[in-house]
Amino acid sequence: MKFRSDPSQIKGSIAPLMTPFTADGAVDHAGLANLVNWQLASGTHGISLGGSTGEPSSQSIRERAAAIRTAAEAIGDRVPFMPGTGSAKLDETLKLTSAARDAGVDAALIITPYYARPTQEALYVWYKTVAEEFPDLPIVAYNVPSRTAVDIAPETIARLYHDFDNFVGVKETTKDFEHFSRVLHLCGKELLVWSGIELLCLPLLALGGVGLISATSNIAPVAHVELYNAWVAGDLDRAREIHYGLHPLVDLLFVETNPAPGKWVLEQRGLIASGFVRPPLITPTDAGLVTMRRFLAAGEQYLSPVDGFTIDGFSKAGA
Repeated sequence: MKFRSDPSQIKGSIAPLMTPFTADGAVDHAGLANLVNWQLASGTHGISLGGSTGEPSSQSIRERAAAIRTAAEAIGDRVPFMPGTGSAKLDETLKLTSAARDAGVDAALIITPYYARPTQEALYVWYKTVAEEFPDLPIVAYNVPSRTAVDIAPETIARLYHDFDNFVGVKETTKDFEHFSRVLHLCGKELLVWSGIELLCLPLLALGGVGLISATSNIAPVAHVELYNAWVAGDLDRAREIHYGLHPLVDLLFVETNPAPGKWVLEQRGLIASGFVRPPLITPTDAGLVTMRRFLAAGEQYLSPVDGFTIDGFSKAGA
């Protein structure tokens, strides 16, 4: 809640955490708190939870709310906390956003309602309803058309931004770079925009983005912090060096459906007890593991140290 009154502080590398599960599929709250503490020790500028990387659609609203409370307690206002609280159902979105507000989050990340393919006017009404229900909570749209089958238009973002004081930004997980540009052109530099596409994090900063919400920061948080800090310092050579250096780890995460490969890395490195993913996802196949190990070796220098945060004090061989 410390940053709720000034959402412009939600900038830099915001890690969208993977939700750890036990080997039998329950939410691993101790593992989640460990990931939060490791991220903050790595210098991460903020925490998100419950985006696509967090497997929200496989969890109940009760489970998601409990995970938000666990993360909020672990964060303890040390950095901004912006969890995903959206669903395809409006009542669930309002219920989870209310729980997140009560847990002390700094902003709510609301995904566009998926599967139904609403019109732009319907999207406007959806976000209007949420913004009016929580006037004191910063609301951020989460645009990820590859998963939702709907793309919130720059003009719709601009309407919401100009009509509601607490509609403050958008996480753009689209590879349409023109879309980024039109959003910022229509809204101006005060709109908060984060890239959710790993290899567009650095380019979006050049257009006026305030930060990055990259799945790869789950396994390489220090590198993402350094990339952002290099950009801010004007060290473009260093920022580009990290950007290109991270390519193998980005490719690793998407060998099979995210977050299964990333959870495998976290388990191998001893940061979580199990790499379990809930159906319909499965853990990596043998063929996938061969490719993942190749990418892991190529990007190994960008993995972050895990000393002091491994389960039982060790990591497994091969990672």
